[in-house]
Amino acid sequence: QVQLVESGGGSVQAGGSLRLSCAASGFTDSSYCMGWFRRAPGKVREGVGGIDSNGITDYAESVEGRFTISQDNSKSTLYLQMDSLKPEDTAMYYCAISHTRSHCAGGGWRTVASYNYWGQGTQVTVSS
Repeated sequence: QVQLVESGGGSVQAGGSLRLSCAASGFTDSSYCMGWFRRAPGKVREGVGGIDSNGITDYAESVEGRFTISQDNSKSTLYLQMDSLKPEDTAMYYCAISHTRSHCAGGGWRTVASYNYWGQGTQVTVSS
């Protein structure tokens, strides 16, 4: 079974940093698109950023320059480095993966329906 498990969430003060991890298991495709999403209370789920199997990344305007998506050499773990955190970053963060690399192209990583698997989420709380 394919499973994605997020970790690394917690509570920080504004301006602080966190690194979220998404450990993937049971997924063997060499071509894929992975994304980070978040949902804040009372708001819809929104895309944070995406990375494809070639290492190409893209980000939402709201996090550009502050968040960085990366993956380890084995590509079994996806990371979201979050710096200069703001209270408005408070949300449940989710990772997701698609079997198709092209889903990351042209902003396609933002499309929730493109993803085949989702993690359970990890909470990030940023206080002012």
